[in-house]
Amino acid sequence: MAENMAWPKKTREMHNHHLDSTTWNDIVFRDDDIVISTYAKSGTTWMQQIVSQLLHDGATDLEVAEMSPWVDLRIPPKEVKLPMIEAQTHRRFLKTHLPVDALVFSPKAKYIYIGRDGRDVVWSMYNHHANANQVWYGALNDTPGLVGPPIGPPPEDIREYWNEWMAKDGHPFWSFWDNVRTWWEIRDLPNVLFVHFGNLKKDMPGEIRRIAKFLDVPINEASWDSILEHCSFDYMKANATKSVPLGGAFWDEGAKVFINKGVNGRWTETLTKEDSAGYEARMKEVLGEEGARWFATGESW
Repeated sequence: MAENMAWPKKTREMHNHHLDSTTWNDIVFRDDDIVISTYAKSGTTWMQQIVSQLLHDGATDLEVAEMSPWVDLRIPPKEVKLPMIEAQTHRRFLKTHLPVDALVFSPKAKYIYIGRDGRDVVWSMYNHHANANQVWYGALNDTPGLVGPPIGPPPEDIREYWNEWMAKDGHPFWSFWDNVRTWWEIRDLPNVLFVHFGNLKKDMPGEIRRIAKFLDVPINEASWDSILEHCSFDYMKANATKSVPLGGAFWDEGAKVFINKGVNGRWTETLTKEDSAGYEARMKEVLGEEGARWFATGESW
C-alpha cells in the first residue's frame, strides 16, 4: 500500500525574518525520525516535551530545545545547524512551522501535527511578540540571510493585531491558512497523527498514550507518573529554560514568558461577534465543515 501512496512533494521555498525552508533540502532522513509540526503557538513546545519524555523514559533535566531543533528557523544558519542535527545519536524529533508544500516529506518519518483554534493562537502569539526584547529583533532582522522585510514591534491594541493577522493572512509571521489547509489535506496518511491542543488539556494522559502508540514507543509504567509530571504546565513553566530556545534569552522576563498561560478562550473578551464570525467563515471556506470543527473543538472528523 505504501508503495502506491501519493506522498506530498515540495513545490516551493519559504523565506522571511524567521524562516528558511531550504534547510530541509539537505536533511538526511532516518527511518525512525519524528517531525513535530504546528502553525506556531499551538502547543509545539508541549509536544516536544511529551515526545522527549516518551523517548527518554521520564528523565529529568533534558535539554529539549537542543534535542529538538527548529529546522526551518534561519538562525543559526543551515551550515551550522545541519551538522548538529546529523550528529544527534538519540531518536530525532525535529520541529517545523512550514506548510506541507514547503517541507521535504519522508514516507518513513512520523509526523505529529498539533492544531489549535486560530483565535487562541493569535492571543498566545501576541504575548510572545509583545514581550520579545531587542536580542530577538536583532537575531531576526540584523543577521545575514534575511529575505523580505524585517519584523517590527506589535501594536499596543491586541484587536488591531488580530485584524492585521486576519487581513494579511498571518501578518507579521506567515500564512495560517496555507499551514492548516496543507496539513489537513494529508491528515489520513498512515505516518501522520493529528493532535488538538484542547484535547491535550482535557485528557493529557490519554493523548500521551495515543502519541506513544503512534510512535511505537512502549511506555514503562514505572515511569508513567514522572512522564505526566514532567509534561504538566506547572513543571514546564518552572523548568522553561530547558525547553525554550536559548533558554529564554529573547525575552527580558526569561523563558517563563515563552510558556505563557496555556489558556484558551481569552479572545472572547475582546473579539466581537462579527470578528469571530468572519474567522469561522474563513475556516469553513478553507477547510470545510469538518476541518473547521476540528480546529475549533478537536472533535473527530
